[in-house]
Amino acid sequence: MSDFHFSHPRLLLLALLLPPLLCWWLWQRRGSVRHPVASRLSGLPAGRSRIAFWGGTALRLLALLCLVVAAAGPRWPDLKTRISTEGIAIVMVVDVSKSMGTQDFEWQGKAITRLEAVKKVFRLFVKGSKDSPEPVEVQLEGRPTDEIGLVVFGTYPDPLCPLTLNHSSLLRLVAEQKFRTRTGEAMTNISDAIAEGLELLKAAGPRRRVLILLSDGEHNAPTASNWLPQRAAQVAAGQGVPIYTIDAAGSGLSLEEGEEKERSTAVRQGALETLQVIADMTGGQYFRANETASLLKVYQSIDRKERAAIESYQYRRYHEGYPWLGLASFVLFIGAIALELTIWRRIP
Repeated sequence: MSDFHFSHPRLLLLALLLPPLLCWWLWQRRGSVRHPVASRLSGLPAGRSRIAFWGGTALRLLALLCLVVAAAGPRWPDLKTRISTEGIAIVMVVDVSKSMGTQDFEWQGKAITRLEAVKKVFRLFVKGSKDSPEPVEVQLEGRPTDEIGLVVFGTYPDPLCPLTLNHSSLLRLVAEQKFRTRTGEAMTNISDAIAEGLELLKAAGPRRRVLILLSDGEHNAPTASNWLPQRAAQVAAGQGVPIYTIDAAGSGLSLEEGEEKERSTAVRQGALETLQVIADMTGGQYFRANETASLLKVYQSIDRKERAAIESYQYRRYHEGYPWLGLASFVLFIGAIALELTIWRRIP
């Protein structure tokens, strides 16, 4: 019964009242018979009186202890009633570098930045399309039983949220994110971001673990881990963690002044190849999402691929111990009274 526990453990503190109660009981029993010739009886053998007194006291004290433990609600789960559910561990690794501020995505006919599109679609992925205040064409079921964590990265990765089932708090953190514009923060550090994501996934233990990497650019920042993206992919593969890579580079212009395109063709090709290699090496999959509709379909595809039945440590029913302890207390009280009226009777 490794899952044995009390429903109201604080009530066990009532047991601290039993020693003072015992002292009071012993004190008020002193000098129960007062008579001028009572001293002549002091030399007589005690007989059954001592056994009767201490026996009755012990039974009453034990009965009170049973009542205290019963009030605390001892219980243990019925191991035959575990609930089978769906749930895996997912860490979302999101690029928030400067280029994620490019406005080449649309939502409900309005131009938005890549990062805003990612935040909206990620919310649908976590909560499901049914909870969306706006109509969407692609239906997502949501991930209510999945533990989900979050890492954002530009030049440096930032593990914002560990694996959690508190998806409301997670989504609040996502909604607060802005693309980085400060000098020294606006580059893209894919290697360290993957390393931070793998660190968060360690808390999942032996369960199915998945990392989703979303970026719109190539790895171009110095790393603290001294890993190249390929090395980070090797580590993930060694840990059995597939990485789904999403290339979120749209078709708009870069924010850099004087540039006619987001990147040169060579740089764009290098970024694409990096994300493809990461996915291939880890057993994941590479996706291209250059507008909102395709991004929704990417998350729908991942949502359908990653649904694994696991056994949850929740129970339909518990075995309650308080009725038996209550019955034991009643029997002890009645037993003490019955014995004092029969074989422990001290005065005929």
